[in-house]
Amino acid sequence: MEDSQEYFMKQALKEAYRAFDADEVPIGAVVVLNEKIIARGFNQVETLNDSTAHAEIIALTSAFNFLGSKYLPDATIYVTIEPCTMCCGALYWSKIGKLVYGASDPKHGGLSLHSEKNKNLLHPKTEITKDVLADECGMLLTDFFRKRR
Repeated sequence: MEDSQEYFMKQALKEAYRAFDADEVPIGAVVVLNEKIIARGFNQVETLNDSTAHAEIIALTSAFNFLGSKYLPDATIYVTIEPCTMCCGALYWSKIGKLVYGASDPKHGGLSLHSEKNKNLLHPKTEITKDVLADECGMLLTDFFRKRR
């Protein structure tokens, strides 16, 4: 049986491919509660003409609406790329239980940019797992920017 982290990251990758097909930076996210996906999101910055329309923000908003709650302490968010500082802030305020991401983003990733202080960017109780399907997640981003050049 497939590792559940890999399964859910593949679901986030499906969202990233939706972004890719829409000519958006291909980042996807899913929010999982009790081993079920309750929300999905992919980057829609260009489509919505909104610089805050990142996959994580869209997935979090959908999860809040689904649950009727502003906090997600029992949920896990799977994101194909390390969240930026803005998305780390949103994750902090959501009190998300776990963050699982694929590829690191040394240029824009909130946890990489603030490595000395990264525990302050997320809620103290948030668990972090990185490098789940990192190669596949990173290659999608690389292919996207190669295509644009």
